[in-house]
Amino acid sequence: MTFAKELSAQLPEDTQHETMQGLREILLNAMEHGAAFNPEQVVEVTAVRTGRALVFYVRDPGAGFRREALTHAAIANPARDPAAHIVQRQEQGMRAGGFGLLLAGGTVDELIYSEIGNEVLLIKYVDSASRINMA
Repeated sequence: MTFAKELSAQLPEDTQHETMQGLREILLNAMEHGAAFNPEQVVEVTAVRTGRALVFYVRDPGAGFRREALTHAAIANPARDPAAHIVQRQEQGMRAGGFGLLLAGGTVDELIYSEIGNEVLLIKYVDSASRINMA
């Protein structure tokens, strides 16, 4: 996170904060669900800063997930029942939460998952006023 924050240091403060919040959520999901908090497992993170975007690639060692199978997450809630996942989490004996993917998706411009769900791209487009000199 320190490296990512330095990489985004020239972005406006609110943009930097949102981007770091989204990355943090994705990293926590990768560590918890993909690597099962096993320190022997590796979560791979790659970052690219261009004149127009800040891109993070995160890959975890897990089997991945299917979005439609995430009934315990807020992203699966039907519009008519925005808290449906809370009941699912209680029934499954899970801790409170389930907002990570929803939060991450709201903080970046694009959140793209691989087909199996253990890789993700977070893309935040940069306002031309905050572009760095790439020369």
